[in-house]
Amino acid sequence: MNLFRHRLSGLPALALLCAAAGCSSADDSTSAAVPRPATEVAKLCGNLDEALPSKVDGQDRRDPEPASALTSGWGNPAIILRCGVERPAKMSDAEADGVEVNGVGWLLEKQENGSFRFTSTLRRAYVEVTIPEARTGNGMAPLVDLAPAVSKAIPEGIAD
Repeated sequence: MNLFRHRLSGLPALALLCAAAGCSSADDSTSAAVPRPATEVAKLCGNLDEALPSKVDGQDRRDPEPASALTSGWGNPAIILRCGVERPAKMSDAEADGVEVNGVGWLLEKQENGSFRFTSTLRRAYVEVTIPEARTGNGMAPLVDLAPAVSKAIPEGIAD
């Protein structure tokens, strides 16, 4: 898997990548499945929940239902973050696309509904961020806002 095929660190590059990838809406649901990680990972995710910004991509935090420290959301339609998810099977694909945003590696997966799902790589817990199609106009700008919290709360390493 080539997780760092693209290196991005600024908004112009993010918008360019989004345009090249054909960004375009996921549903505007404000619910999210709550992951069920092991205790150690759940603790890391609790630390992440405390470190998350109140705004992402200019949108206020609006957490999905059911309420959990493992899920967060911003805006409507919501950018959804889930911490402690299972390792995506796509991470085993040598042809998978990946990006690095401000020191955090992400597996990039375009979904059939036009949304993008990013899952952190080389961290002790997997963090998944879904950007609905209607919110992809700013490329991966949400990852720029989220990277500092992920870097702070989820140590580098390999998740179990």
